[in-house]
Amino acid sequence: MTELRNDLALQPKKNHGKYFTLPLIVFLSINFSLQASEDTIEGYWLSSSSIIEIKVCDEFICAEISHVFASEGTDPLTVLDEKNSNNDLQNRPLVGINLFEGFKKEKILNKVLKGGKIYNPSDGNSYKAKLTLLKNNILQVQGCVLFVCDEEEWQPLIVTFNPDGSRQARLKNKQEN
Repeated sequence: MTELRNDLALQPKKNHGKYFTLPLIVFLSINFSLQASEDTIEGYWLSSSSIIEIKVCDEFICAEISHVFASEGTDPLTVLDEKNSNNDLQNRPLVGINLFEGFKKEKILNKVLKGGKIYNPSDGNSYKAKLTLLKNNILQVQGCVLFVCDEEEWQPLIVTFNPDGSRQARLKNKQEN
């Protein structure tokens, strides 16, 4: 397990006091980087509580939780979907679940995506969603119930897969000093 670079700790708006490690990926044995593109929402994104990979899954766009920020001493792979409104899903790990529903893959190059839903693990509910890729390559994610909406901005990441299976992530938009 490798520590996530400290530059990520500067970006989230909340200080979670949590450590950032990523689990090993044993099936990768070469060193390469994956990043959120400037033309599409496809790629890795930093939210306030996790790292999310947006990709095409069959006929739809999915947003899979790749890593959960957990309290020090807690294995991120053991963090469960405890607040899910479906009791049968409350014992599943958050890592690996898909947050999106209903966004068609043909729309992946659009700057604004509507017509889908987003699952919020913080309260266990799904919301009507609107995704907007802003000019500064930040993804604005909005969830609504009736006319009440809440939003969060996800930062684009560059994720590097190392030969030993470990991963490192850094912000794509980080200003160099």
